[in-house]
Amino acid sequence: MNGKILLTSFQTWLPHQRSNASDDLLEEIAQLNILSPALTLLRQLPVDVPKASRCVIDKIEELQPDVIICCGMAECRTKLTVESCATCNDDLLKTSVDLEKLVAELVGTEISHDAGKFVCEGLYYEVLSYLRCRRRFYRTSRRLHTCCIFVHVPVLTPENSASVVEDFHLIIKKMASLAPQDTDFLHKYL
Repeated sequence: MNGKILLTSFQTWLPHQRSNASDDLLEEIAQLNILSPALTLLRQLPVDVPKASRCVIDKIEELQPDVIICCGMAECRTKLTVESCATCNDDLLKTSVDLEKLVAELVGTEISHDAGKFVCEGLYYEVLSYLRCRRRFYRTSRRLHTCCIFVHVPVLTPENSASVVEDFHLIIKKMASLAPQDTDFLHKYL
């Protein structure tokens, strides 16, 4: 396996927004020249749960990534926040990633247990649900260990941009280490 990672971001949804911080963050990551053939960016998803979910699930089916990091903007937050779960009605799905371990040593990142009841949570729930169904269907496949997290990104400012980008880069590296892969290949780029 090549250790493929899929990163996603959203478009804006309100008139006052000049950009979406999740997409700004992926642009910053792209400018760091750390993108390897193992990293795929799916940027500017529509702010619509069914449409965004279909785009991401189609890309998952195409790429068969080992790691998925979905990102969305949280204007009221000041730090990166990694979401532990997503709900739809009474169904709660949790990420399989050990978030305490993931955020250890990251100064500007916290764990959140509330994905926001908007398109971010809807997408996260749909992706986790898709992965759960795929695991049940392909019980004997190594592909059933795809890891997924959702990261909420604060509005990037000159004051926080460097630390947010640094923490997110470390999240990518830590998530990459969870994937069954040729680690020399992936870490050469990260």
